[in-house]
Amino acid sequence: QVQLVESGGGLVQPGGSLRLSCAASGIIFSIYRMGWYRQAPGKQRELVAAITGGGTTNYVDSVKGRFTISRDNAKNTVYLQMNSLKPEDTAVYYCNADGGERFNFWGQGTQVTVSS
Repeated sequence: QVQLVESGGGLVQPGGSLRLSCAASGIIFSIYRMGWYRQAPGKQRELVAAITGGGTTNYVDSVKGRFTISRDNAKNTVYLQMNSLKPEDTAVYYCNADGGERFNFWGQGTQVTVSS
């Protein structure tokens, strides 16, 4: 059974930092493209950042220079370091494991709220 378990969300003031973690089980983690998506109220889910098994990364323009995605294949874990957080970063953040059309899995989501 595949499980993706996110942690690290919470309430933070503008300009603050959070680190999200996603621990995966039930998959050959190292071959999956791992991604972080987010969905704000009334908006579509969007890709925030992704990292391939080989370590190639990509980011949505709005987080470039502020967020960093990384992975530890030995721990089957992907991280999202979020710095200089803004109120518009407020959303539910979801971890995704993409191994192809029939091998695409989601975590349950973790709330990130940026507010003073």
